[in-house]
Amino acid sequence: MQDAQLILPAPAKLNLMLHILGRRADGYHELQTLFQFLDHGDELGFTLRQDGEIRLRTEVPGVPHDSNLIVRAARKLQAESGCRLGADIWLDKRLPMGGGIGGGSSDAATTLLALDRLWSLDWSEDRLAALGLTLGADVPVFVRGRAAFAEGVGEQLTPVELPEPWFLVAVPQVFVSTAEIFSDPELTRNSPPIKVRSLLGGDSRNDCQPVVEKRYPEVRNALMELNKFTSARLTGTGACVFGSFPNRGDADKVRRQLPATLPSFIAQGRNISMLHRKLQGQA
Repeated sequence: MQDAQLILPAPAKLNLMLHILGRRADGYHELQTLFQFLDHGDELGFTLRQDGEIRLRTEVPGVPHDSNLIVRAARKLQAESGCRLGADIWLDKRLPMGGGIGGGSSDAATTLLALDRLWSLDWSEDRLAALGLTLGADVPVFVRGRAAFAEGVGEQLTPVELPEPWFLVAVPQVFVSTAEIFSDPELTRNSPPIKVRSLLGGDSRNDCQPVVEKRYPEVRNALMELNKFTSARLTGTGACVFGSFPNRGDADKVRRQLPATLPSFIAQGRNISMLHRKLQGQA
C-alpha cells in the first residue's frame, strides 16, 4: 500500500430499513430501502501501470483474483472506456464479507472513481453509476456517495438528509447468502410502497430479518443481545446488526457489555460518504 499513488476509503453502509414490494419477471425484487454511510470501511491503494494489466496485489481468501469485484470493476471500466492503461491495486480489508454492509460493492465503487481519476477519463457520475449497476445493485449508491432513499432493485436513488447518530454494529461470525434469503418462500414480498416523508417518520422494518433470524441463530442471538440496550435491526440481508446512539460514549458503554464472542465496531452515520469527502478534499 505504501507504493500506491492514490489511497481512498471504501466506506460501509447501513440499510436503515428494507421493504420488499414484489418480485419482478426477471427474478429480481422491487424494494425500498434507506442507505446511510458509516465512517468505517476498507481502504484501497492504486498505482498506474502502462502495460494495461490489472493486478490486485492483495490476496482475498476464498475469492479468486479474476472474480473479485475490484478486478471486475477495473476491467469493465477499462473495456468500456477503451483505456489502455492498467493499475496495481492493494486492499486493506476491514469489512466482513456477507455482512450486509456493502464491502464488495463499496470496493468496486471506489475502484471506478479512483481509476476514472488515475486514468484521466473524466466520466460523469451518472455514467460511472450506470456502469456500477452492471456489477451489483448496491454499487451506484457508493458511486454517488450520498445518503439516499432507494427504489427499484436499489438503483433509483433520491438523496435524503438524515440525522447522523453513532451506530454500534455487531458482526455475527457467519456468512449470509443474499441469494438464499431472496429465494426463501417465507420472505415477505408484498409490502405496500411508502413515500419518503412517512419513511423519515420512523418506519424502520427490514423484511429480510425474520427469514435471516430463522436460518441463522448467530444473527438471532446478536439481535437479542443488542435489543437489551436499544432497538436492534438487521442491515440488508445481514449478517450485521446495528443500533443507534446519540453519542459515541453511549455506544461504547453498550459495546463493552456485549459478549466477547460477538465482534463489533462503532462508527458515525454520514450523509456524504468518506470516499466523496476525501475526493473533495474535506476528509
